[in-house]
Amino acid sequence: MDCCAATSPASVGWRISTLPKRCVRSKMIALDTNILARFYVDDPGDPEAALQRPIAHRILTESPSLFVPITVVLELEWVLRAFYRFDVRQIVGVFEHLLGLRHVNAEEAERIVAALRLTEAGLDFADALHLAGSSHCEALYTFDDRRFARRARRLTDATRVSVPTAQTEEP
Repeated sequence: MDCCAATSPASVGWRISTLPKRCVRSKMIALDTNILARFYVDDPGDPEAALQRPIAHRILTESPSLFVPITVVLELEWVLRAFYRFDVRQIVGVFEHLLGLRHVNAEEAERIVAALRLTEAGLDFADALHLAGSSHCEALYTFDDRRFARRARRLTDATRVSVPTAQTEEP
């Protein structure tokens, strides 16, 4: 199977950009969340982590070119916050370190940086990532008024975040 093969979404009405006819695989290695979590979290009470952490360290320090998908970034933030109880300052530190590694290429790095700034200002990271990815839009609709819409309105005016109602008209 060709590395670019995909089921056509036309039958369900999706719009996607055209993929190149032939994909070229690079020597870059993509990382999953668990590799990054093992690298950044010292979990001495977990024997499996004790075995995996040196491997993760070797991958992140010796591999010449690494790729981190934005979905992995989102999941890593959740793991660090919800499972390992990292605070915002610690989470931002992890991502600033990761994004600062010259051999690591993060998908949509500028969007991640923008989301980190909004997170430091009080927005939930996932919401901040959604907002940063919607900067080209007139508005971002959410039913989360208190935790997202109100906070976003206080923090930025780049994209209007609003709660749609029955009276909301299409932009």
